Amino acid sequence: MTHRSASDAVAPPTDRVPARTIAGYAVGSLGTGGFGTLPGLVLVYFLTDNLGVTAIVAGLIVSLAKLWDVVIDPLIGSLSDRALARTGSRRGLMLVGALTLPVFFILTFAVPIEVGPTVGAIWVLVAFMLTATSFSLFQVPYIALPAELTTRYDERTRLLTWRVVVLTAAILLFGAGGPLLRGLSETPSQGYLLMAVVAGLVIAAGLTPASLAAPRRAERGEPQRVSLGTHYRLAILALRESQPFRALLGTFVLQGLATGTMLAAAQYVATHVLRSEDAVTLLFLALIAPALLFAPVWGRVARRTGKERGYLIASVLFAVAALAITGLVWAPGAWVYLPVALAGVAYAGMQALPLAMLPDVIAHDARASGTDRAGVFSGVWTAGETAGMALGATVLTVILSFTGYIESVGGQTVAQPASAVTGIVIAFSIVPAVLLGASILLLRRYRLRRDDIEADARPAPPADVANEGPAA
Repeated sequence: MTHRSASDAVAPPTDRVPARTIAGYAVGSLGTGGFGTLPGLVLVYFLTDNLGVTAIVAGLIVSLAKLWDVVIDPLIGSLSDRALARTGSRRGLMLVGALTLPVFFILTFAVPIEVGPTVGAIWVLVAFMLTATSFSLFQVPYIALPAELTTRYDERTRLLTWRVVVLTAAILLFGAGGPLLRGLSETPSQGYLLMAVVAGLVIAAGLTPASLAAPRRAERGEPQRVSLGTHYRLAILALRESQPFRALLGTFVLQGLATGTMLAAAQYVATHVLRSEDAVTLLFLALIAPALLFAPVWGRVARRTGKERGYLIASVLFAVAALAITGLVWAPGAWVYLPVALAGVAYAGMQALPLAMLPDVIAHDARASGTDRAGVFSGVWTAGETAGMALGATVLTVILSFTGYIESVGGQTVAQPASAVTGIVIAFSIVPAVLLGASILLLRRYRLRRDDIEADARPAPPADVANEGPAA
């Protein structure tokens, strides 16, 4: 953390963020979108239908690796604040993560099926935990940067809108391209390895330049040394003291759980409901193509109505679309791409708007407390987001286990019982709709508005003016 007086807790308002800055920041989402999408889409399926790992163990592996992030993210956030105070930049941790993540990502899918389910499960667990650690080293400082790049309410929306455009394009690229690369090899294990190598290189191409684009500032100091436990106490303190942060984080976590469950279930819907393993590509096209087109539209909605109202509209729209997908239980067919496309329209807003609201929360807290703890906030945020996405895979595997899903090895085709097919549809529709409903209740408790943020951005008046009373 960096301590500042209340008058300089927020920098003076700046003009429009330069296009070069927006591009340098946004390109990082090419890597974060890839890592956030591809493991969630194929890793559980890789374990159950390639290595023969039982569904509940596969879900546990993915969840343990992601929940490890929940443990370390607040620590990394605090370390990021210390690095900023000491060096004037957050780029050091970001570069370490950017350069190591692709290596560990490739190792995650390099396990040969000959080692058997037990060794394969352990291999994936260790490699994916290392991958997740590298991701946190980049992602936590990356999330903290927008609060430092601009103080303007609408400029933060513009900055994060273009980041979400790149993020959405990355989700499309990895979500549709990953399974296609996997299918280029006749041997499933070789297909997964090819997919991992290409994806790892693209991830590195996004994370590395974004790390180098992290700003430097002139003021530096020597932050006070704190114990390991202090890092976590700072995270708890941030949650306790900022009501807007609690409301926004809770909303985003529940929605991460909903989308994480849908993401993990998509391959199962394609294979066992739509009867085509390749249909997962069409599902992704239906979801992400509208999201890519509508991300700038949500930015305009936010400028007209406020970010929080735009976010509420997007959330309601996604819940309605998810609930409509329930019809797959009775009538599987191509019609499902329509509600998935509607969900894609909403998904763009559900990504761009909360990410644009987070720097508002950070700046408001800095103004109110006189303490710069952007890294602490971003660490807790990333931990919550990671937990939601990780538990999505767990929710799916629990449903699969209770509904009688049958595992297989090396791409074998297995006829699933009707109960398992119904469970897959429930995980892809009803469960996300219920979670979105709960998130909307939390979002209504978010109280920051445009006037609050614009007031924060104005420099405090001089003390003699502020204390000046009416003329006698």
